[in-house]
Amino acid sequence: MLVRCSRSEVGVRGFGELEAAIMDRLWVRNASATVREVHSDLLPDRDIAYNTVLTVVDNLYKKGWLRREREGRAHRYQPTRSREEYGALLMRDALDEAGDPAEALVRFIGRMSADEAAALRQALQAHERSDAK
Repeated sequence: MLVRCSRSEVGVRGFGELEAAIMDRLWVRNASATVREVHSDLLPDRDIAYNTVLTVVDNLYKKGWLRREREGRAHRYQPTRSREEYGALLMRDALDEAGDPAEALVRFIGRMSADEAAALRQALQAHERSDAK
């Protein structure tokens, strides 16, 4: 399901390093998680304090990237958007920032692999079919 949102609804600019790591863990889990579970997931790759993870998760919640539900004394967090939606929002942001969006697209397409270009063609065809309905 595509979630359409205005730029004022969710800031896009791109996650910081720890925000990205936390979102990655939650996307990979594909289920809600407590801060303690996210902290445990991060520990093999980095020595990080629980309170740091708690602060960043809370920031992501306040920015609208996570939803939460109470479970006992803790909260369980889950992304409000998929990784693919996040990527699409970043691309939209990049086009909005480009001086010439058409030229930016030409340069972007020029850096695509053949498989990526084929996927883009399929996506455009699917988009055109959905607009025709």
